[in-house]
Amino acid sequence: MNDDRPLTRLDMLRFARRVVEHQAARQLALMDRWIADEERREAERQRRLAVRRTAPDWLIERGLNGRSMVYVHVGGCSSAGGRSKGIGRRQAVRALTEGGVTACPLCRPDTMLGIVE
Repeated sequence: MNDDRPLTRLDMLRFARRVVEHQAARQLALMDRWIADEERREAERQRRLAVRRTAPDWLIERGLNGRSMVYVHVGGCSSAGGRSKGIGRRQAVRALTEGGVTACPLCRPDTMLGIVE
């Protein structure tokens, strides 16, 4: 519209419509990003819940050096630290009876395993 004629009311309404259409498209794109972000967060939360539900029955906690075994825990014990690794029942029994590893005083895996000293 490079001609020198004055803008009509219809021209101004069409311009206003294009502006609103552009703003609405930007807002919808923003909302779509928010929705995608929230869906990603929810999927991650569900994944963490699934991992937590499939926690091992027994844990072995390693010392700061990463080699020595400090405690045997019942799976899901709140005192099991980040250095804990899931193990099977047989490994837990062997660690407590033959390996000299201490049973966690909080969750008492020796009692759960039926090991009487």
